[in-house]
Amino acid sequence: MPKHLKSPATVGADDSRLDGVKDTVTTVIADVRERGDAAVREYSEKFDKWSPDNFLLSAEDIEKIVATVPEQAIEDIRSVQARVRNFAQLQKDSLHDFEVETEPGVLLGQKNIPVTAAGAYVPGGRYPLVASAHMTVVTAKVAGVERVTACTPPIRGEIPAATVAAMHLAGADQIFLLGGTQAVAAMAVGTETIGKVNMLAGPGNAYVAEAKRQLFGEVGIDLFAGPTEVLVIADDHADPFTVAVDLLSQAEHGPDSPAVLITTSESLARRAMELIEEILPGMPTNDFAGPAWRDHGEVIVVGSLDEAYAVADEFASEHVQVLTQNPREALEKMRDYGALFLGEGTCVSYGDKVIGTNHTLPTRGSARYTGGLWVGKYLKTVTYQEVTDPAASASLGELCGRAARIESFEGHARSGDIRAHKFGGAKLPWAPTSLGK
Repeated sequence: MPKHLKSPATVGADDSRLDGVKDTVTTVIADVRERGDAAVREYSEKFDKWSPDNFLLSAEDIEKIVATVPEQAIEDIRSVQARVRNFAQLQKDSLHDFEVETEPGVLLGQKNIPVTAAGAYVPGGRYPLVASAHMTVVTAKVAGVERVTACTPPIRGEIPAATVAAMHLAGADQIFLLGGTQAVAAMAVGTETIGKVNMLAGPGNAYVAEAKRQLFGEVGIDLFAGPTEVLVIADDHADPFTVAVDLLSQAEHGPDSPAVLITTSESLARRAMELIEEILPGMPTNDFAGPAWRDHGEVIVVGSLDEAYAVADEFASEHVQVLTQNPREALEKMRDYGALFLGEGTCVSYGDKVIGTNHTLPTRGSARYTGGLWVGKYLKTVTYQEVTDPAASASLGELCGRAARIESFEGHARSGDIRAHKFGGAKLPWAPTSLGK
């Protein structure tokens, strides 16, 4: 039976605030749909105090902005993007078009076709998430997306130069200094100056997440994103200091970010909890990490690693870090997670920032049914069929007629009947008399 040394606080959802987010987003989307650029400008001024002559950055603008970014930062962006690009290319290479003759004269095929246009939203706010440009834009370009439109908000009236550099180096075809619901809505529905996209990707605040939710169906999206989650599985070989630091590394994403420790060692659990309390006061992001740990942190002691894996699967956490003597065992024992980070040499922050796998991952239990953003999200896997042998078409036609009539689909049945008639000489008792039987 799992023993809870720390349970999350009971924090009631602010329904009125959530309703306010939904209502605001609904209004903005409808207004952008009706008034286009004028509405986009109005909301940018209202929400971000930002109304430049043109939200679109020209090639000259981009060149000047990128020139202000320190050379080391540019080198680091290039290095990280090379890793992301390489892994995305390996993913794409694992997908194959094929055509097979399933029976004589019956050809079935599969093709992977990239979406024509994608929108990448790269958040600003307190944390300018430069790495989100790598994950959304680079991956889309590797998939073969022709047009990638990238949006990022100004930060307190300033241009986020490193983010613009990352979007440019990633291969964005258009970069707009535009944020929030108005940016997401403009990309999804199209305006006079912002072309409509077929898919939206990228994280954001509650308003951006709600906008993606409301627009899903009209466009595709990567994921319904919630607060960042981390879950650490540790045995008595783990270092409690490493455990504490790694839990807090993700708690700093926001005051509602769950950080969970599941361990077979109660002594390690208690020491990690002590260290967290020692570390937090001096942590520059304590205003986020502190409430996250206080209200959403959990510590669970279990009797065995098998029990730890089972409990972890119940969480279906976005990030699962395995700090055990044999971390690769989790690959065989676990099923429900966004991404695994195996061993002390690996940490979730590597996945977030530098290692090359995509950091846009499922949250709020959605890892039970989906993985994260990957090159395949930008591809449509479609099929095609061709019957070249008359005898095969006649046989399929007879089968189609019988199968369709089981379901009372007479029109479907008659499409099969015609082929059975043309290629096999079958009678058509339902045909018009002018055509004969």
